[in-house]
Amino acid sequence: MADARHGEEVAPTADDPDDDDRQLVAAARAAAKLARQVTIPLGEIDLSLPQYRVLAFLDEGGAAPSDLAGRLSVSRPSVTALMDGLITRGLVERHPDPEDGRRVTHHLTGDGRTALQRADRAVGDRLVLIGAHVHAGDSHRLIASLARFGEAIRAARAAGAA
Repeated sequence: MADARHGEEVAPTADDPDDDDRQLVAAARAAAKLARQVTIPLGEIDLSLPQYRVLAFLDEGGAAPSDLAGRLSVSRPSVTALMDGLITRGLVERHPDPEDGRRVTHHLTGDGRTALQRADRAVGDRLVLIGAHVHAGDSHRLIASLARFGEAIRAARAAGAA
């Protein structure tokens, strides 16, 4: 920001709403770019981003298709097609719901857990690679901040806000 009296650049203050807006726009665009960066290593191990998300959700416990559709923000038929592909690959199993025989739940197989671990490692390696292009201490802070953002997403989801 230029100082009109002296024509010098002045750092914006923490209370500068324009700076807040610029940071929000920059963060939104970085999130979109980050999604692309995640798909690169996943593609190298033959997983799509939606498949990775499903494996990560199932790692937290079994889930019915309707639950997965809500968490993934996709239609139930889309979840069924996604699950069928993961089942065919032996990464997920479908079981009758013990409490309601009309429903099914999905669970990770051992191979699914292994695939998820490989995917986590591949994505983590990509984040470290990208983070290496900032100051050394900032790389760890960037990754820690991203992990904290994941915690915020889980908390918002638990509160029904995401």
